[in-house]
Amino acid sequence: MKLSARNVLKGKVKSITDGMVNAEVIVELPGGQEIASVVTKTSVQSLGLVVGGDAYVVIKATNVMLGAD
Repeated sequence: MKLSARNVLKGKVKSITDGMVNAEVIVELPGGQEIASVVTKTSVQSLGLVVGGDAYVVIKATNVMLGAD
């Protein structure tokens, strides 16, 4: 699979929390960092996402927000 996105991170699905239409998927990266994504429940099923399974986090954004105290 080739993508135009430069930021592709492989990790393991840590949790899937179903809502009415969407699901929050937490992916744990090899260093222990976690990334959350909200996708449709249909996408979770069609991608075959399961807790403990491999997943790729693909980040492509024109805007990235930062904050500091």
